[in-house]
Amino acid sequence: MKVAIMTDTNSGITVQEGQKLGIFVLPMPIIINTKNYLEGINITSRELFSAMRQGYDVSTSQPAPMALTEMWDLIFSQGYDEIVYIPMSSGLSGSCHIAMQFAEEYNGRVQVADNHRISFTQKLSVLDAIYMANAGMSAVEIRKKLEQNGLHAMIYIAVDTLEYLKKSGRVTKAGAAIATIMNIKPILSIQGDKLDAFAKVRGIQQCQKKMIEALKQDYHTRFSKFPKEKLVIGTAGSFEEEQQEQIWKNQVQEAFPEFDVPYVPLSCSISSHTGWNARGLAIIVKEF
Repeated sequence: MKVAIMTDTNSGITVQEGQKLGIFVLPMPIIINTKNYLEGINITSRELFSAMRQGYDVSTSQPAPMALTEMWDLIFSQGYDEIVYIPMSSGLSGSCHIAMQFAEEYNGRVQVADNHRISFTQKLSVLDAIYMANAGMSAVEIRKKLEQNGLHAMIYIAVDTLEYLKKSGRVTKAGAAIATIMNIKPILSIQGDKLDAFAKVRGIQQCQKKMIEALKQDYHTRFSKFPKEKLVIGTAGSFEEEQQEQIWKNQVQEAFPEFDVPYVPLSCSISSHTGWNARGLAIIVKEF
């Protein structure tokens, strides 16, 4: 059986990068002042940040069901027998459940893996899936393996502005105003389907320090049962300047010298909720 691996741009994998890796990537929709865009097709992160800075109305939507089925049909037309689709976590978006519903029309040939991942952790799942497909595993076997180990990951993310969390209703207008005046930055944690408030820290530098301390605690406790060679520590962000990306990556690398720490840009659809200059940190158990 020839198995195709498909994901969305929330994984941090662009359409162009996917083509090089042999991965099919569905671009996520972005809406700016009622105009629809597709990530990596007709909008970039820099263009999104510029629109946000100018106060434009920015929102996201789920991929249209037709966009899903058209891509699935295109993949099958290229000689693939089965597809494993790895979207962002069902706990953070309804797009996973919609994909599952439409996959039922394909009589098992399309397997939608809900392994509760997003951004860098989602990307690692996709790379694991490619390895399994190349090793001859079926779509069902790959999906079950991904879902079985989906919770073996932890993410911390800090935002530099509360404007977009306020728009999403995760903080009140009054709370956002007070936090802005006092330079308080929230740290959120993502464990599976749960997006929780982890801490509130004054100033972004203290925020970064707190995130690293939290991940070190996870590394030495919850993830200590896994061999070090099976663990990956990665960074992500919605930085406006590449220099900021490197500074954040280097700071985490210094804190975890025993790891090779990569960096993945947050997708436009994620950045639409976090705002610019958000930074993330994750630990993941890789399969292969």
